[in-house]
This record gives sequence, structure tokens and C-alpha cells, in this order.
Amino acid sequence: MTVIRSILLFALAAVAEIGGAWLVWQGVREHRGWAWIGAGVVALGIYGFIATLQPDANFGRILAAYGGVFVAGSLLWGMAVDGFRPDRWDATGAVICLIGVAVIMYGPRPA
Repeated sequence: MTVIRSILLFALAAVAEIGGAWLVWQGVREHRGWAWIGAGVVALGIYGFIATLQPDANFGRILAAYGGVFVAGSLLWGMAVDGFRPDRWDATGAVICLIGVAVIMYGPRPA
């Protein structure tokens, strides 16, 4: 159950961080204004809070692993929201990152 909880938290964190960054991007680069930027900043703050809910207590491990989730999630966000079409190298890189996440977070460790 701990692994499932961790995976769900990573997914939720990805939506908050990638969504927040996208909102800031839209506010600045697409000239949508301060409301979009503000919403993005709030979402980024929520991401920071969600990361603290991970079962593992090691900040460095959580953030390192989340980096791989961010890579894959960013490609998925781009596909869903911006019409981005990743090529095979994007997909391969994302899979490698997710394998790294699994090794970092769920590899066996001495008790």
C-alpha cells in the first residue's frame, strides 16, 4: 500500500508542479495576465506541500526521484494540453527516467 500511495502522491505532485509552471508560462509568455501567474504560483506551492507527504523521509531522495516523474509528466502534459507529439527519443528518455524513479524509491534497502 505504501508504494501505491507514493505513486499517487508523485502523480498529484506532477499535476500541481507542471500545471503551475504551465499557468505561469501562459501568464507571461502568452500574455494571459497576473491571475494566471498567481494561480501558477499557488499550484507550485501546493506541489511543495504534496512532496512532504511522501512516506520516505529523505528530501534528497524524494526530489531526485520526482525529477524522473517530472520528465515523463511534462511530456504527457504537453501531449494533453499543448498538442505536443513526443518522438521515440522523448518516449525512451521518459521510460529511462521512470526506471530511475523505481530504482531510487522502491529498490530494496537494508532495514
